[in-house]
Amino acid sequence: MNEIFRNLYEMTAFSNIIAEPQILIMYALAFLLLYLGIKKEYEPLLLVPIAFGILIANFPGGEMGVTQADQSGMVNIHGVMKNVWEMPLHDIAHEMGLMNFIYYLLIKTGFLPPIIFMGVGALTDFGPMLRNLRLSIFGAAAQLGIFAVLIIAIIFGFTPKEAASLGIIGGADGPTAIFTTIKLAPHLLGPIAIAAYSYMALVPVIIPLVVRLLCTKKELSINMKEQEKLSGKKVEIKNLRVLKIIFPIVVTTVVALFVPSAVPLIGMLMFGNLVKEIGANTSRLLDAAANSIMNAATIFLGLSVGATMTAEAFLNLQTIGIVVGGFLAFALSISGGICFVKAVNLFSKQKINPLIGATGLSAVPMASRVANEIALKYDSRNHVLQYCMASNISGVIGSAVAAGVLISFLGG
Repeated sequence: MNEIFRNLYEMTAFSNIIAEPQILIMYALAFLLLYLGIKKEYEPLLLVPIAFGILIANFPGGEMGVTQADQSGMVNIHGVMKNVWEMPLHDIAHEMGLMNFIYYLLIKTGFLPPIIFMGVGALTDFGPMLRNLRLSIFGAAAQLGIFAVLIIAIIFGFTPKEAASLGIIGGADGPTAIFTTIKLAPHLLGPIAIAAYSYMALVPVIIPLVVRLLCTKKELSINMKEQEKLSGKKVEIKNLRVLKIIFPIVVTTVVALFVPSAVPLIGMLMFGNLVKEIGANTSRLLDAAANSIMNAATIFLGLSVGATMTAEAFLNLQTIGIVVGGFLAFALSISGGICFVKAVNLFSKQKINPLIGATGLSAVPMASRVANEIALKYDSRNHVLQYCMASNISGVIGSAVAAGVLISFLGG
């Protein structure tokens, strides 16, 4: 009878949890992210799958965690070293489990991030940016956090490739962060993805925090519509639809010529947007890109990225450095956009609300909505959403180009 009870006990996960109590920390992290995604509604479409991926990956014996390969592709499978890239797909599924199959087939190959970018393009209206092109420059200024943290991370002992993957969190773009990390530092994919999406989810908290530190009430009360009236300059685009169709084609061509490594992201982003702007003739393609394909990609991406977050991979000093560095990159990107607006205002009669600089992140459209809510608190007539979207959308393009530059220079 004792043997029966012992076998039943060993069949459960309790013995493993007692032997490795650090697993409980991972459960706590999963529950925290589930709370933020479900209760607080912070990026639930990605935070919930990632959190659930963490949860199922850390149940001993469930074989749902992702086994990271080394630089040469070698993984330890039941005590035997094998090259994962030489294994047939059915062997990966059978010997390494479901999450490893999804991870190596869809994530590690770099397949899903561009697919998600296609969906983002299909859901994004570039109109606000095209109507306010002069404001799009603040999307470039907001990339400050990427390169500043890259330098800081190298000083603190990260390799250049690891530092670039850490810095790209400052672009506030999850797919871009994942794509860059896959190319440069795949062993850091789990913590970087968690940091990137967690901080994206906390945009409603981080932007107001940085804005309060750097902006005055007078600056936040700048009414963009009144400034346009004072300057007497209001840009009218007669054939906006034609411009919207031409724009993604031109951007893809220019980026492909100067930063070819950014084409997987920019190309798919612009393709999705082109399908959207063409109209009825491509409505079926638009529906697939914006709904079924993107939703499936989001589920697989979230679950498999979360499954990389095992206790062994996450609970170390390097991960703590990534979490701290990611927050710094995020905050510096917001600060860079704000400070650039302040600098422009010193030399311009037509003043610009610093909130437009604060939205130079890729967290579109959440960042713009948060900025608009802040502006309305100071002036109930001051709707800055369309102006913020100009820098917000350019930030998406800017972060993808920055990722391409880093991949090119660091040989990913």
